Amino acid sequence: MNSTSITRADPVRDGHFARKQLYCGDPVIAWSHRRRYEVALDVIRRLRPTKLLDYGCGDGTFLSMLSEESETPVAVGAEIDRSQVDDCRARLGECSNLKFLLVDELCQSEHQYMYDVIVCTEVLEHVIEVDSVLDHFDVLLRAGGHLVISVPVETGLPLIIKQTARRVAGWRGLGDYPGTSSYRFREFVAALTAGPRRQLNRPVHHHADGTGFHDHKGFNWMALKAALGRRFRIDTTFGSPLASLSPHLGSQAWFIASKSKAAIPDVEATVFTPAPTRVSRHSVRHL
Repeated sequence: MNSTSITRADPVRDGHFARKQLYCGDPVIAWSHRRRYEVALDVIRRLRPTKLLDYGCGDGTFLSMLSEESETPVAVGAEIDRSQVDDCRARLGECSNLKFLLVDELCQSEHQYMYDVIVCTEVLEHVIEVDSVLDHFDVLLRAGGHLVISVPVETGLPLIIKQTARRVAGWRGLGDYPGTSSYRFREFVAALTAGPRRQLNRPVHHHADGTGFHDHKGFNWMALKAALGRRFRIDTTFGSPLASLSPHLGSQAWFIASKSKAAIPDVEATVFTPAPTRVSRHSVRHL
């Protein structure tokens, strides 16, 4: 499908994050987020799982897109927020192959070693206990299964571009950018020159229920890659939204990791050319 217009009957449009990202008034922001979904879908097409977990599924946008594919796995979306889970069930309940549950429910024995693929996009940068989450992935993933992870690049040149774009978008009241996290001069320099071993200052914020989380400030994708590599085999690392960019120059860093020594055939050559993606059954088809 070549058109990017989406009708008002689309259930995805009412999603909390989709409204601010895919349907943002700024075409650059909307394109960047759409590219993230397209890349994720293209990777899943190559892996062809039978059972998939979207860890931190948000408003279910990705799973809704996935449900429109010709080969659709049984898919589970997990979130920490009960209201988000309830909303996904209400909006996307007609998709018989989709199920939504709380992250805590994944601790039940029925989920151990059950998933061929775990997708986790734009989530781990907010997690305080990242090591615990990665260890849990190891319990949830079948032998030979794969992780598909994306995180924002908040170091080097991309940080300069992003902080500028966030400030401008905040002034314009667009997307999810009411303002920017402030950096002291030394913090900014440390983030610009960070390597995989550098620990950056990361403020901790709190939800209404008292649970803590990070914003994007101080997130180091290279440190996450090192932590991931201590547990899984990293088969592929690449950047987005542009195919030609490495993570050092991109908006997002992507990791495809496996629980066995079997690498993904040809994924590095194919993942950068996603096919046109449908957003929902009502469509003519996120920085």
